[in-house]
Amino acid sequence: MKLNHLLTADMIVPELSGQTREEILQEMVDWLKHEKNINRKGKELLEKLIQRENLGSTAIGEGVAVPHCKVKGLDQPIVLLGISRKGVEFQAVDQKPVYLFFLVISPPENPSMNLQILAAIAHLVRESKGLVKKILQAKSNQEILRVIREEEEKAQEE
Repeated sequence: MKLNHLLTADMIVPELSGQTREEILQEMVDWLKHEKNINRKGKELLEKLIQRENLGSTAIGEGVAVPHCKVKGLDQPIVLLGISRKGVEFQAVDQKPVYLFFLVISPPENPSMNLQILAAIAHLVRESKGLVKKILQAKSNQEILRVIREEEEKAQEE
């Protein structure tokens, strides 16, 4: 499973302004409402994401969090990358701020797909040296996608 096959330029929020966990999640849900027309699911989606965070932070360290949940009625999983240039306290395991938020929403009928996407993100973060810095330095969504593709290719070679 390759992240660069799931993430598209229109699913990158280059400038999140939220300063709390809830504000970041709300901002990404609002983006999805606009881009993916999920108005009827927006409130449910935000509630599920907050419930998941309350179980334990999805911040995996290295400046990355992977908020995720399952929502009925989806045909395909949705992957959204939100970027906070200032960083947000997200109760990360390494106690560092989070800059990259890979939001994953998947249909409950296909749990293995959800796990594959989460594993692909974790693998990318673990194997990539300086992923956060490279993405923060990128000047466009296309450049961000290129960085992710290149880092995935490097991680696969090793």
